[in-house]
Amino acid sequence: MEQTLVLIKPDALKNSLTGYVLSLLSEFHTGLRFAGAKIVHVNRMLAEEHYAEHRGKIFYPSLIEYIMGRLHYHDEPRKRRVIAFVYQGTDATKKMREICGPTNPHVARDTRPGCVRSLGTIVPIKDAEGKIIGDRMDNLIHASANDSDAEREIKLWFRPTDIPPSMRVYATEENEDYYYFKDGRLMLSHEPGGRCLLAPGDIAWRTDLEALGKLRRGEEAPVALEAVAAKYLINVHPEEE
Repeated sequence: MEQTLVLIKPDALKNSLTGYVLSLLSEFHTGLRFAGAKIVHVNRMLAEEHYAEHRGKIFYPSLIEYIMGRLHYHDEPRKRRVIAFVYQGTDATKKMREICGPTNPHVARDTRPGCVRSLGTIVPIKDAEGKIIGDRMDNLIHASANDSDAEREIKLWFRPTDIPPSMRVYATEENEDYYYFKDGRLMLSHEPGGRCLLAPGDIAWRTDLEALGKLRRGEEAPVALEAVAAKYLINVHPEEE
């Protein structure tokens, strides 16, 4: 059974569209089931890893501020959150992309009126002098583009234990070591200010353990340490950026 990641973004929450969006994504309409759900205060590391493919683009900084909720709740930190879901079922990725509609809200309104993103907007991005240098699409919702992206994104936003064992589609293993994270470094013992990512007996994605094993040996891993660590630091500290 396929799985895909869906995020209800801060602009949808700000405009009280959560219920409407969920009704469109319901099992009645899609034939898909919830496999995982969580409310996430998006820290900067998670945001940057989620949008890693856009690093260096002119809209990247604004995109990070957007998914962190800092643009729509600039003076209300307690309201900054994203609702993350894992949906499961036949053709999960394709079905969710169809319901969301085109990434660009203007295109969505022209070609797929009634889809979720048709309710979004495009916001101009300005430099320090007020000159428009690009734009950002506030399109309410994220859905994985393909099955490969879905696996990467689910493993970025969810621990295995956020998903019932019978609904996990990616391989897991029981961890045997201690792994800590501090200032972008992987550590095998605790230091003040360090965060425990995994302890012996914890269930982890097999790919995460493979990556951590390579990193501890000084070898090149297939994913960045931050991509492994991000999910274990979600909602850990209220002030964590």
